[in-house]
Amino acid sequence: MHRPWLATYPPGVPADLPPSPYATVVDLMNEAFFRFQAREAYRFLGSPLTFGAVAGRAEAFAAYLQSLGLVKGDRIALMMPNMPQYPIAVVAALKAGLVVVNVNPLYTSRELSFQLADCGAKAIVIFEAMAATLAGCFSQTGIRHVVIARIGDELPMWKGRVADLMLRHVKKAVPPYKLPMAVPWSRAISHGKNATFQTPSLQADDLAILQYTGGTTGVAKGAMLTHRNILSNVLQAHYWYAPALDSVPEGEQATFICALPLYHIFGFTVNMLLALHSGGRNILIVNPRDIGTLVRTLRQTRFHSLPAVNTLFDAIARHEKARLVDWSSLLLSVGGGMAVQHATAERWHALTGRTICEGYGLSEASPVLSCNPVLAEEYTGSIGLPLPSTELAVLDDAGAPVPLGSQGEIAARGPQIMAGYWQRPEETTASFTSDGWFRTGDIGVQKPNGSFSIVDRKKDLIIVSGFNVYPNEVESVLMELPGVLEAAAVAVRDDLSGEAVKAYVVRENDSVTEDALRAHCRQYLTRYKQPKFVEFRSELPKTSVGKVLRRALRES
Repeated sequence: MHRPWLATYPPGVPADLPPSPYATVVDLMNEAFFRFQAREAYRFLGSPLTFGAVAGRAEAFAAYLQSLGLVKGDRIALMMPNMPQYPIAVVAALKAGLVVVNVNPLYTSRELSFQLADCGAKAIVIFEAMAATLAGCFSQTGIRHVVIARIGDELPMWKGRVADLMLRHVKKAVPPYKLPMAVPWSRAISHGKNATFQTPSLQADDLAILQYTGGTTGVAKGAMLTHRNILSNVLQAHYWYAPALDSVPEGEQATFICALPLYHIFGFTVNMLLALHSGGRNILIVNPRDIGTLVRTLRQTRFHSLPAVNTLFDAIARHEKARLVDWSSLLLSVGGGMAVQHATAERWHALTGRTICEGYGLSEASPVLSCNPVLAEEYTGSIGLPLPSTELAVLDDAGAPVPLGSQGEIAARGPQIMAGYWQRPEETTASFTSDGWFRTGDIGVQKPNGSFSIVDRKKDLIIVSGFNVYPNEVESVLMELPGVLEAAAVAVRDDLSGEAVKAYVVRENDSVTEDALRAHCRQYLTRYKQPKFVEFRSELPKTSVGKVLRRALRES
């Protein structure tokens, strides 16, 4: 295929990935732990954790998981915010040949039970503040083993105890729960230190991650990401970001601000795994919505990379104390997960002197497909150029390329593209063309210089602060409230989150109030899925066969 983007490729970035020195993600991890053993891998609530410490804890936890009878290919769910137990559990699970299932810790019991049942997870590591959610649906899952992680587990003893007491008794952030079989993280590690770890045989095409997404429409489904997929994207990001990160001053360790949630594939790849590969340090941000605490952390830290979504860039730039941060060390601001708005990019540049480097990807692509050159001095509004060994094309409905500059569906090929959807062969087949192009569901345009821009979304997916919201799910919850006759959920523009959910509701009578709808949604939907706007109507626009016309609602 002709690749016109190569003519404007950044100097030093290869057109194609060189042969990988690693067969699996575990090989990459093992080399990093050997090379960077004494370096700091994570800083959490002000306390450091070295590469060597992560490796030792992960080996113990891997042995513990095997002692439970878990074997290669079994699924283990991880439901935690950004805390050290997350990367430790990821390393342990992959070393043991298990499949990591990333779970949003803000899920409701309903959402959690669906994902756990669908993936067939046998074990879960869960933050204690979310344990009540699991308890509320435990009987509906196949979970056999539960490990409870506390905020203070990986902190120095006195600091950890204080942090746990603060969370439970001062902030009252741990709802009561009953999970009699649950084992504390510290006990699992202690048990694992006395157990024997057996190294399984792993191959590049073995499944590594199940990353749940709705794709372009429909119910959430697990994108099957293999070791080869994840490895490829880490190395692609490594080469693409190198022109910026190679400028880290000699004697300094590359430091990444990890405000992206690690359960999101963007943070999983560009924070956790990229920093691991390069010997970098991640500053773990537990709650990125607490902008004041985040800005205070930035003021106390010399850092080089800050990947984020548009919402977070904008919130930081608007904070009154952001100007007190020393931005002189910042080399890389990568925006992904959602479109970067022009106003946000201008605000960020005025604050930091750096350009937000917008990229594009999907969970199905591990996730990055394209990115603007990292040394660009101006915001482009495009999604940039395909990464090494990646091809993008703009296709019509029949799968044929459209003329340059014409709109069509963006399709992708590359080693980072998923193996398929978990136990959904028909949806997998429908997502690929006959010659192997993955259909992204996004409508875009290719420019003469080879870069691409997104102009619309083929389906009705709503993206709130980088997270996918599926209208069918929201509508299903709305329709369960007595008195609701019809419901539709659509995306509307929002200055803070890029898009927000708006619900159109036809009700039986005035007894269905907006307050009642919101209370109902709070019970069954995590926060970003809840409608921000509600409008009552006497009827909804429909096709001749009765299908609600969401596009007509968006345009109304």
